[in-house]
Amino acid sequence: MKTIIYILILFCVPVTLLGQEKEPNWHMPDLSGEFKTCEEGTFVELEDSIPIRGTQYRIRVPENWNGTLLNDLDYYKSANSPRNLKLLEMGYALSGTKRRPGRMKAYDPAHEIHDLISVLDIFEVNFGKPVHTIQLGCSGGGTVTIAMAEIHPDRIDGAIALCGATSPWMANTHLDAMFVLKALLAPELPIVDIPLSGKETERITLAWKKVVQDAQQTPEGRARIALAITIGQWPAWGGKGQAPVPNPDSNNTKELQLSMYHSLLGLLPSRGTFGTSMIELAAPGQVKSNTGVDYLAFFDNGDELYKKAVKDLYKEAGVKLENDLNKINATPRIKADASAKQWWSKPGRTHIGEPKIPFLRMSTSGDGLVYPAMVKGYEDLVSEKGYSELLRTAYVKRWGHCTFTVGEWLAAIETMMQRLESGTWPSTAPKDMNKLAKKLDENSKAEYFDYRTVKKYNRTWLPNINDFVGE
Repeated sequence: MKTIIYILILFCVPVTLLGQEKEPNWHMPDLSGEFKTCEEGTFVELEDSIPIRGTQYRIRVPENWNGTLLNDLDYYKSANSPRNLKLLEMGYALSGTKRRPGRMKAYDPAHEIHDLISVLDIFEVNFGKPVHTIQLGCSGGGTVTIAMAEIHPDRIDGAIALCGATSPWMANTHLDAMFVLKALLAPELPIVDIPLSGKETERITLAWKKVVQDAQQTPEGRARIALAITIGQWPAWGGKGQAPVPNPDSNNTKELQLSMYHSLLGLLPSRGTFGTSMIELAAPGQVKSNTGVDYLAFFDNGDELYKKAVKDLYKEAGVKLENDLNKINATPRIKADASAKQWWSKPGRTHIGEPKIPFLRMSTSGDGLVYPAMVKGYEDLVSEKGYSELLRTAYVKRWGHCTFTVGEWLAAIETMMQRLESGTWPSTAPKDMNKLAKKLDENSKAEYFDYRTVKKYNRTWLPNINDFVGE
């Protein structure tokens, strides 16, 4: 049975509504005369499960609702986070779901999008249609947000995706670095069809870890680790390294390579690299593929400073880079199953570079789970298809996955609100985003910055009828 809970917010400060200076022309519906207010402020909460599907959801609408709804895949569990409490205080209504049990072994972003649309339906039945609806979220929430921007412009007005992946792209980006290591260091070890857990997974994990640790002890091994990261387009700052977490100087070859090593250790096949394991388990068949890939071209597409470091390391080791690149290209390839490609081709499960509403996409530069290079690939695809005016991208200089501060979130939301209300994007330059973040939450760090990324993303993939009949 659906429950409606009336909750007193135990804090109250003068409210400045993001993007709302005018008097609102909407009203909180009459909920049987039971809605109460007090000087501390009040919100209404709906908490229940979506009929038939069973996904739990939560909706909160404050007394001072500004007419905008923020919909988030992960809102059910994050409702009491400092960020979401602050947004509620500011007058935003918030809604979203709880990630369903069994998601790790039966991942389906299209299923999650269906649930999010159901939550929007439930919201409108109970509170009316919002003036603005913004889909947002981080990680898996970012993944579905990208798809929502492309396939549901009828239900949302704006989208903010943080550290969101395009699953088939991410799977193959992970494959490339591992393929380099397999070709050059451990041809006997597997890199696909690895169980999510169990003794065999543990054995494979330990074997790969030893290979990489041993390689780090030799000049040629260090060069090959750097080559794997560069071809794979993984971030060098993807691993914790030593405390405090270092942000490597890309002009310092030794420092950069050491950070690449730590990044690689964190992304070797294991139970911990659940992001790509989920993708492999989701579809009927194996989705990773590198048939027809030219790894010389993939190396050329990499980050310029990474490539320079690789060349310096190979020279120092007395090994010819060209020979290793040719060896990688000559290594037997991995073929995807047509059934897996077909499954991932369905709307909502992949992205095609066609956002239909204003869309802000963000990433942390040290995200070792969802590679920042994918943002560059999507940006280029959007430009190629003629949708650039709707897209803006931003990067935060920080290690980790979804490690944005409250201020950085608020700056992204305020930027979107200004775009929706004026029809024109405000500045998304780092200095302006940082200024906005500090204005909205003076206690937060604000570290938007100009990010030097790859020259060209290697793994952009779009559904094609030929994918369904094999390669």
